[in-house]
Amino acid sequence: MPQITVDYSDTVTDAFDHEGFARALHEATVEIAAAKPEACKTQFRPSAYTVFGYEDPGARGHAVVHVTIGLLAGRSDETKAKLTEAVLELLRQHLAEAAVTLHASAEVRDLDASYRKFDR
Repeated sequence: MPQITVDYSDTVTDAFDHEGFARALHEATVEIAAAKPEACKTQFRPSAYTVFGYEDPGARGHAVVHVTIGLLAGRSDETKAKLTEAVLELLRQHLAEAAVTLHASAEVRDLDASYRKFDR
């Protein structure tokens, strides 16, 4: 915990400072949601194929970035909203201008009560 995933159109790969974003996001998650630094982990999942609206599937006019943060239950809605806003600001800072229209979003949710993990 927290479990962070970043799904994004591969058209923004070269414009995305993955490492800088992850480090800044981990710091924000520790500060805002009282997570432990060593518990923060982020997976980046590029998508080779993204379709937006009714556009031609082969068109490269739009890109999508969506960040999901799963936290153990107990954070207030205000804390989750503050972290979501921080995510969007960090995306603005760590995504350079690209030749596509960017659609960025974020969600902070509670992990299900069935969540378990192990470390080796």
